[in-house]
Formats: sequence, C-alpha cells, structure tokens
Amino acid sequence: MIRTNLLAGACLALLAGCASQPQSLYHWGAYPAVQYAYFKGDKGPEEGILALEKVREEAKAQGRALPPGLQAHLGLLYGMTGRGDLFEQNLLAEKQSFPESSVYLDFLLKQKTPGGEKAQGAK
Repeated sequence: MIRTNLLAGACLALLAGCASQPQSLYHWGAYPAVQYAYFKGDKGPEEGILALEKVREEAKAQGRALPPGLQAHLGLLYGMTGRGDLFEQNLLAEKQSFPESSVYLDFLLKQKTPGGEKAQGAK
C-alpha cells in the first residue's frame, strides 16, 4: 500500500513537471534584453531598431500582441536616428494600443521631432 502511494505520488510529481506553462498575453521576444542593453550603453539605436523590428515580425507571425512600451521605445530610437516619420508612426501606434499612455505620448509628440517640425499626430 505504501509502495503504491509512493508510486502514485512520483507519477503525479512527474506529470506536474510536464505541464505547459501559461502563455504570456504579449510576445516579449528580445525586448527586455534590447532595452537593458540600450540603457546600459552597450548597443546603439540602429542595433535596437533592428532587434525590435524583429520582435515585431515575430509577434505578427505568431498572431500575438506587442508588449506595452515596445512601439514607443522603437519610435524614440527612430527619432534618435533622424527618422521623424517613423518616430511619429510608432508613438501613434503605441497610443492606439495602450490609450492609458496617451498623456505621455502626447507630450512626446508635441516635442519637436528630429527634423525640426512638430509631429502631425500631436494635439
């Protein structure tokens, strides 16, 4: 009897270890690592852009949503490289996906873009 209970307990422990983990709501990909490397100064904006565009493609291929902040971070990286159109486009996409961030994103959009003109989506 004790042996049967031990065997049953061992089987349950093995099965619990094989259970699949719940899937995240968002596709994070390399986003946290890219952000960390950027803020540490290990990577420049161009490398960050390439990595975040790859995360965006992966999320689209998997049919999953992008995490909060990814599009805004990507937009800021584009702004640093002088691509104001992509700066604005990504900030507006972030604002649409996460309306709770609209106050901060409106502030960023009201600032002068790297080309010197006001962003078109700013209120």
